[in-house]
Amino acid sequence: MSIPTDDELVSSFKSFGFDDKKTNAIITTKKIAYYLIEILEKSNNSKNDDKKLNLLHQLAIFENKNGGSIPNIQFIISGIDNDELKSNLQIQEGINYLKSTESPSKSQFDQASGVGINITEDQVKQQISSYLDSISSELETKRYSIVSQVLTTIKNLPNLKWASPQLFKPLIDDEFLKRLGPKDERDSKKKEKKTKAKTEEVKETVSERNMFKEGFLGDLHKPGEEPQMYPELLENHKKFIQGQVYTRFPPEPNGFLHIGHSKAIMVNFGYAQYHQGKCYLRFDDTNPEAEEEKYFESIKEMVSWLGYSPFKITYSSDYFDELYQLAVKLIELDKAYVCFCTPEEMKLCRGIKEDGSKGGDRIACKHRSQSIEYNLSEFEKMKNGEYQVGQVTLRMKQDLNSPSPQMWDLVAYRVLNTPHHRTGSKWKIYPTYDFTHCLVDSFENITHSLCTTEFILSRESYEWLCDVLKVYRPAQREYGRLNLTGTIMSKRKIAKLVNDKYVRDWDDPRLYTLVAIKRRGIPPGAILSFINTLGVTTSKTNIQIVRFESAVRSFLDQTTPRLLMILNPIEVHIDNLPDNFELDTEIPYKPGKDEKNFGSRKLTFSNKIYIDRSDVKLESDSNFFRLAPGQPVGLMKVPFNISFNRIEGNILHVNYDDGIKSKPKTFIQWLPKSTAIEIDEVRIYNQLFKSEDPSTNPDGFLADINPDSEGVIKTALIEPNLKEIISKSPMNIEIPNSQFNIKESSGNNTVRFQALREGYFCLDKESNDEKLILNRIVTLKEDSNKSS
Repeated sequence: MSIPTDDELVSSFKSFGFDDKKTNAIITTKKIAYYLIEILEKSNNSKNDDKKLNLLHQLAIFENKNGGSIPNIQFIISGIDNDELKSNLQIQEGINYLKSTESPSKSQFDQASGVGINITEDQVKQQISSYLDSISSELETKRYSIVSQVLTTIKNLPNLKWASPQLFKPLIDDEFLKRLGPKDERDSKKKEKKTKAKTEEVKETVSERNMFKEGFLGDLHKPGEEPQMYPELLENHKKFIQGQVYTRFPPEPNGFLHIGHSKAIMVNFGYAQYHQGKCYLRFDDTNPEAEEEKYFESIKEMVSWLGYSPFKITYSSDYFDELYQLAVKLIELDKAYVCFCTPEEMKLCRGIKEDGSKGGDRIACKHRSQSIEYNLSEFEKMKNGEYQVGQVTLRMKQDLNSPSPQMWDLVAYRVLNTPHHRTGSKWKIYPTYDFTHCLVDSFENITHSLCTTEFILSRESYEWLCDVLKVYRPAQREYGRLNLTGTIMSKRKIAKLVNDKYVRDWDDPRLYTLVAIKRRGIPPGAILSFINTLGVTTSKTNIQIVRFESAVRSFLDQTTPRLLMILNPIEVHIDNLPDNFELDTEIPYKPGKDEKNFGSRKLTFSNKIYIDRSDVKLESDSNFFRLAPGQPVGLMKVPFNISFNRIEGNILHVNYDDGIKSKPKTFIQWLPKSTAIEIDEVRIYNQLFKSEDPSTNPDGFLADINPDSEGVIKTALIEPNLKEIISKSPMNIEIPNSQFNIKESSGNNTVRFQALREGYFCLDKESNDEKLILNRIVTLKEDSNKSS
């Protein structure tokens, strides 16, 4: 194709429907104009349609940014022609998809670019309302001052990706008005001008919220005040506890802990620690069929990682003999019986109909009236292994007239012919959770049996069993669990993701198991600080991932050094500097008031460096502040600017403006060619699922997986001082006045840093001396005012 003249360009653009002003603006950048001509010639349905023409012009701009190479561009042109692509974002995502595959399909292209997805105004309203609910206390105190912050967060919600941006601001404004009323004097406080004090600055100490002295935890009873049916039982208990709090964290060792467990760990260990008490780590190991050694070890590791040390590590199996004796006693009191009903028959007796619906008549089991002697004899047979699995159970004789299902003759023991990891083949019967939990709490003199609200109904059976057996009755109290939206916690579903290779393993950084969160590089102190800001109530806490990541980002901002890393480097030769030129620059690891805590490092500037390709444009652009023809740019900590010269092949040639005092519009990062370290993989993690609730996808949760949840960059470079950061890690920088400065042990996950302009990163567990692998922990906080 011959290169058209300006007159030919003007004539062509006008024939397609561009007005004079737009045409003149387009032809000022010739490359974009040429790309647009080629695009327009391939378009069949966009003449005189201003919206479509603007989108095709934007496509030409994107094509120019991609060096004139967008594979299978006709997918995008046709999408614009057919009213399927209606925004710049859809075009950009379509380009990303086309660049990622050699064999694109229309269905996958449509999915990647959001074709057919219509986010309604009501859906946007619902998301805004949900987010404002989650920050209600902050909204109440900060009021209209956080409108911009909320707008930024809402724009970045994954499930609003394809919503019209024009909807956000008016709907947010309406919601603020509805919740706060019109602005008043609280919203019009003028910021006082900061004046430099000549005297030494007086630092104000800001107290951090403490969840243990307010709300649910602040209102709990004192040790020794546990209500009892038999008050005399309290005396021995008081002698044992000596006024101290005793709690326990009782996980089942049948899986890896997730983010919700971090709250349970913090509530139980933290409450005891706050009151100078003691907390047991107790493994509820009553189901040998599901328990594995790796789960025991992982749980212990996670408790330690979060900064807690158990008073004792115990096991429910430590008390199997005592529990058996109490089961015998329960039979002797005529409060338990051996039952030969099938599971289906048990359900019918409890009023659960054959179709699974509730509300049927509850009737006593036919075995309920057996004699005490018969039940004792049959229970002994169960113990001796004379029955097979599923043939028989021991059930508690409770109260069938109670409205609570937890009082409808729960199973206390069942037959399992599985060796136990600690007791071997001694036992053929094992106690259930409902029988074990309250009694072991009693054995261990627990003062505060803290659990989540799904166990509220269990409190009645918990107290009933202790009272019937006349043992000390611990006080069970329930708080709301922590749940992050946009992910899954189900062991079964995570196992499906792992087994079918959607993720690497249970510690894949896109998951929210604690081992995954640790591998991703999230500091334990950030998790505890986040939970502390939420507080503890009796309501279930549903928190969006963006809010969790915001808390992590804030923690990392205060505790990590800064390094220079370039994801997409271009080699730069400075033509007017000799090969032996060297200039040592000193750069603080964290500029500002924290510089003394982090120190500084040296970086040697020479005539061959790398900069990021995104920092260079080959044509002049008044809206582009970095390096371009006629547009010099500054290099961080280098005294003079560099100016664009030419590009030859893959090498950019520039001049060093030595002696020319000119303030650049901006400064960019750089790396010395001689010492830059090649990174084998930079793993960019995004949300694993596309929606806030993957389980609601009509095609199943797997259909909700985000195809862009992980990206791998293999071109990145980083400054040589990464080696020093590795040698110094964990740095364990303390945040002033924080309760959550956890001293971490060494490990790849503790080698954390902020890569300027790119995000926060750590070494992946697979990284070693031969292969350098980085994980992105979280992005940098988005600055809506930042120029390109």
